[in-house]
Amino acid sequence: MKKLRKLTLAALLTAAGLVVFVIEAQLPPLTVIPGIKPGLSNVFTMLTLFWVGPSWALGTMFVRVSLGCLLTGQTMAFFYSLSGGLLAFFIMWALKKPLGEEKLWVLSAFGAMGHNLGQMAAALFITRTTALLYYLPVLMVSAIGTGIFTGLCAQLVSRRARRAGFLSR
Repeated sequence: MKKLRKLTLAALLTAAGLVVFVIEAQLPPLTVIPGIKPGLSNVFTMLTLFWVGPSWALGTMFVRVSLGCLLTGQTMAFFYSLSGGLLAFFIMWALKKPLGEEKLWVLSAFGAMGHNLGQMAAALFITRTTALLYYLPVLMVSAIGTGIFTGLCAQLVSRRARRAGFLSR
């Protein structure tokens, strides 16, 4: 893929991820348990990882988190989101080759667990209290469910884009 095409595709995926990030931030919580969100904007980071490459996916995640936190007024969430996003990215990058694009739902579940671990590490660093660790099992279980859902969404988009010839032009 030529560099201009990569840049254009990465920019489109970043913009789409940012829009979803901002919309998701405005939605009411899914459960009474705080901090559980589907993380649908990660669909676009995963697609960037497979379609454009890891460095572009890392950039997509960073721009989405940075601008998303600024646009939603959640500047305090930046450190948490970035910590989670970085760990999720590196886990998904490491598992990209063994799992492949056909197992995006599995990759996404691991990424979601990594995201929650990264956010927990940030929270432990900021609050200096280990009591938060009691919440970790709840976060891990929710990460599996939301990660699978997000991964299935990414897999569906990927299949349809390939069928439509979107990536072969």
